Amino acid sequence: MIPSRRPDVRLQHALAGDARRCLIVDDEPAMRTVLCRLMTAEGFDCRQAACGAEAVAALEAETFPLVLSDFHMPALDGAELLRIVQQRWPQTAVVIITAVSDVNLAVRCLDGGALDYLTKPFSTEEVRARVLQALEKRRLMLDNAAHRAHLESRVAQQSRKYEELFLASLQSLAEALEIKDSYTWGHSTRVSRYAMAVARELHAPLELMDQLELGSRLHDIGKIGVRESVLNKEGPLTDAEYAHVMEHPVIGWRLLAPLLRDMPVALAVVRSHHERFDGHGTPDRLAGNDIPLAARITAVADSFDAMTSGRPYRDGMAVDDAMAELRRCAGTQFDPQCVDAFERALLTKAIPRPDWRVQRQVTLKIVA
Repeated sequence: MIPSRRPDVRLQHALAGDARRCLIVDDEPAMRTVLCRLMTAEGFDCRQAACGAEAVAALEAETFPLVLSDFHMPALDGAELLRIVQQRWPQTAVVIITAVSDVNLAVRCLDGGALDYLTKPFSTEEVRARVLQALEKRRLMLDNAAHRAHLESRVAQQSRKYEELFLASLQSLAEALEIKDSYTWGHSTRVSRYAMAVARELHAPLELMDQLELGSRLHDIGKIGVRESVLNKEGPLTDAEYAHVMEHPVIGWRLLAPLLRDMPVALAVVRSHHERFDGHGTPDRLAGNDIPLAARITAVADSFDAMTSGRPYRDGMAVDDAMAELRRCAGTQFDPQCVDAFERALLTKAIPRPDWRVQRQVTLKIVA
C-alpha cells in the first residue's frame, strides 16, 4: 500500500465513516486498470464501468462515496453522468478526469457539482491529493447538511413549543371568560367536543378539524367585551341586552384576527357561529353554504349545549326535547346535514348525553 500513516488517517476522516469504495468510469480499459491499481493501493474496494450507462447501473446497485470519471465517453459522457449523480446520489463525490487541453471543461464540471478534477497524464501523488481533497469537501458538505438539519429540527421544536404555549394562552383566556359567566362553565369544552363528533360524522378534512377544535373552543371569546351585568343577568334579556350580547362574534373575530392569520377556519367559527342557514343571522347575514362549514357545525353544537345547560331561572332542556328543537329548526336556523350528523353522533354515543337537570355553576377555591 502507498505509504505514510498521516494521509491514511486524513483519508479515513474524510470518508466520514463510509467504506472505502470507489467507482472508476472510463471507456479505455488501460486507464481503468491504472486507476484501479492506484486506488486499490490506497485501500479502496474498486468497481469499474466502461461507460456512463454502466456507471449508473453500478450506482443503482451499490453505494459509492467516490466516483472517478473520464469526461469524454460515448453516449452518456462525464458531464451527463455528473448531472445524474448530483440529482440522484448527491452525497457521492465526483472527480472528473480530462486531458490537459480540456481544463475549461473540467472547470465547467466543477460549476456543475464535481468536487475536483484530474488531468492526464497524472502521478500517483496527484491522484492521492485530488481524491483526498474531494473527499474532504464531501465531508464538509455532509457536516454542514447535518448541522442545518439539526438547526431546522431545533427551530421546528421551538416553533411547536411556542405554538402550544400560544394556543394554551388562548384556551386560558376562554376559560377566564367562563369564570365571568359561571353558569356556563365548561361550555366551550363541551361545544368543541360536540363539534368534533359532528365533523367526524361528516368526514370533514383533517385540516378543517384541527382548526374547528380551536375555533369552537374560542367561539365565545368575544363575550369578554360584554358587560358583566348583562352576561350574568338572572333572567331573560331585553332586546337591547340581547343585541349587546350578539356583538360578541365580531368582538372575538377582531380580537383573534391578528393572532390567527394562518387559521382562517378557526376565525370563521368565531365570527360566523351565529349566522343562520336561512340568511337571517348575524353579523353578516350569510346563508346556506356561504356560511363556512365549521361555523355551521359549531352553531348546532353551541345551541344544543345552551338548551341542555341549566340556568338560575330554569332547568336545562331534556336531551330528546333539545334534539327535537334542532330538527325543527333544520333548514332555517341550522344546516340540515349538520343536524343529521349531530343526531347520528348522539345515537352512537360519540356525543355523551348531558344531564339536563345540572346547572353549570361552579365555585372556585383558591388554595394559598
